[in-house]
Amino acid sequence: MVDQDDKKVRLDVEGMTCANCAAGITRHLSNKGFSDVSTNFATGEVVFGAAKQEQINVAIKEINSLGYHVLDKKEPKKGLSMLEIKFYVSLLFTLPLLAHMVFSAPFLHDPFVQLFLSTPVFIIGFLHFGKSALGSIRSGLANMDVLIVIGSSSAYLYSIIQLLSGHAHEGIFFETSAAIVTFVLLGNLIEHISVKRTTSAIEDLTRLQPDQANIVVKHGDHEHIETIPASSVRLDDIVQVNTGDRLPVDGIVVYGNGSVDESMLSGEPVPVPRESGDAVRSGTIVTNGSFRVKTTGTGSNTTLARIIEMVKSAQEKKPQIQKIGDKVSSIFVPVVLGIAAITFIAWLAIDGDLKKSLMNSIAVLVISCPCAMGLATPTAVMVGLGRAAKKGILIKGGNTIQELAEVKTIVVDKTGTITSGKFQISGMNTLPGFDSSRTNDIIYSLEKHSSHPIAQSLREHLESRSAYLELNNIIEKKGFGIEATDPDGKVLRFGSYRYVRDIVSSDDHSLYLVIDNQLAATIDIIDTIRDGAAQMISELNKAGIETILLSGDKARNCEKVAKETGIKKVYSEKLPEEKLKIIEELSAKNLTAMVGDGINDAPALSRAQVGISLSDASDIAMNASQLIMLRNGNELLNISEALLISRKTLKTIRQNLFWAFIYNVVAIPVAAFGFLNVYGPLIGALSMAFSDVVVIGNSLRLRSSKLDS
Repeated sequence: MVDQDDKKVRLDVEGMTCANCAAGITRHLSNKGFSDVSTNFATGEVVFGAAKQEQINVAIKEINSLGYHVLDKKEPKKGLSMLEIKFYVSLLFTLPLLAHMVFSAPFLHDPFVQLFLSTPVFIIGFLHFGKSALGSIRSGLANMDVLIVIGSSSAYLYSIIQLLSGHAHEGIFFETSAAIVTFVLLGNLIEHISVKRTTSAIEDLTRLQPDQANIVVKHGDHEHIETIPASSVRLDDIVQVNTGDRLPVDGIVVYGNGSVDESMLSGEPVPVPRESGDAVRSGTIVTNGSFRVKTTGTGSNTTLARIIEMVKSAQEKKPQIQKIGDKVSSIFVPVVLGIAAITFIAWLAIDGDLKKSLMNSIAVLVISCPCAMGLATPTAVMVGLGRAAKKGILIKGGNTIQELAEVKTIVVDKTGTITSGKFQISGMNTLPGFDSSRTNDIIYSLEKHSSHPIAQSLREHLESRSAYLELNNIIEKKGFGIEATDPDGKVLRFGSYRYVRDIVSSDDHSLYLVIDNQLAATIDIIDTIRDGAAQMISELNKAGIETILLSGDKARNCEKVAKETGIKKVYSEKLPEEKLKIIEELSAKNLTAMVGDGINDAPALSRAQVGISLSDASDIAMNASQLIMLRNGNELLNISEALLISRKTLKTIRQNLFWAFIYNVVAIPVAAFGFLNVYGPLIGALSMAFSDVVVIGNSLRLRSSKLDS
């Protein structure tokens, strides 16, 4: 299936079995001139930069030429898959071949019967693994299938030669050839099923998207409800939703009221009330009531679709630790081929037994498992990303998981992050000679042009008693305040003490309004600590993280917040450029994360190794961040949870890589030195197949394992 947008093309590819397959496709397409190529064999996806249809067709042709198959449609398959059919047919012929080791039935020992039984399995294996093996050699990066084809073919051809030369009694290995193919197919099948479970988070999210929508269609004074595909809903269409319905679009409630279960987005199990003017999001469920929604987002532009895309895109970004496995995998097959050749020559020189030499070299080929190394990181990353997504934590890349796990310092903004950002006006004072109504109008109009949380609170406080003035020459100076010219040509300045200290002699108040260089009004505000802030800081401190408050607010306000929440260090009265410099200094010493929510936090969020924004953050802050917290009201608690999930994921990756490395370090010498005796290739094929399953099983434990601090 081809999925294309303005930035990338995504192809669903069938037939990849290991990390080398993915690396081969990536290298081949990159050599053909495609940009930003990323291949994930676990999800069966190839992604590259935006391209014209002619280029996409070339990419499909090139991928198919390597022995893989680009799917036209990615739909749930009914009945047995082709892999299952191949396995069951192979198993049907292989079991009688293996039975001769247990039962003494004469016909099972007949070499021609064994030839008859093994040939269909050999053909299946040669066709299944051969095309991919040849394609990987063409791409310049041999994959695991090369080892399988050489191993099974060697046993089969050796047996044919023995049979035709009349030396069948000296040893034939038709059952070995068949068993290698069957056991590896079994491993592929189990791996396919297990990997599918690791990607269940995306599938679960995808299933939340309704297929149909009920839209309100008007004909003059009459209207009726029409059911159409959700993909056909357009912006500004009115959608009717009732109790039990899942919202098919993002929108604004324009009529009616009810309660909505938003747990799929926020992680909060308690339904939230929604009425006229409130925003609702696709995929959430109306638990009570009914209302009409004016559509603001459809298809790929809904919140749910963006979450799905973000999770999928995150899997394309590899953690630094994966480069270890990728590097080893890229040279692994040639190394194994070399070891197998040395094993054959050495045994032939030492023992002179062609049969033993061949069996030991084949055992080396089939017991090797670069697949396990390739699976070690992506399976753990997929499960970790999925677990985080279900908690309302969006992580933009697998690389972010490793970076967050290794973070030593977390810097938090104050206003709107640690504090609620819902300011209360504790005092407004208009100086003699100025009209309070006029100053209110000015402040209200100025703050209309600011996105700062304080501005929002002031607008809400003054809205019912103020009139909007058309202002000119509006300039907002981040970290200071805002200025403009009123209809009478007077210069207006409104902001903190440092913005007007050329006029004001003391900083006793929070904000000051200056009109034509005369102090006109002062405002005192108080902010409340956000729910969960103290608990989050406590959990981070326990986890060994240095917590720092970085704010543009006054020192006394920052110290008060730090004391109430347990933050260890404070930087106060800092401008955006000063915040950026502090983040650069901290990042140079330790891996640093920054938590912020406003436009003025965006530079610091971008500079920190890990930028974290909250659900009510500005779009700019979200775009600058690697983590986005979606749980409304409790986002801060998710920060410590995200840290624990990332640490657990990184720990799982290391366990997986250890298993994959230690397996090969032990298994290859055991096979090369002949300790697996005549059944070495059979034992090797079985152990190779199940080593992948061990790695995947360890990754799947992440879905429900306890998070340790």
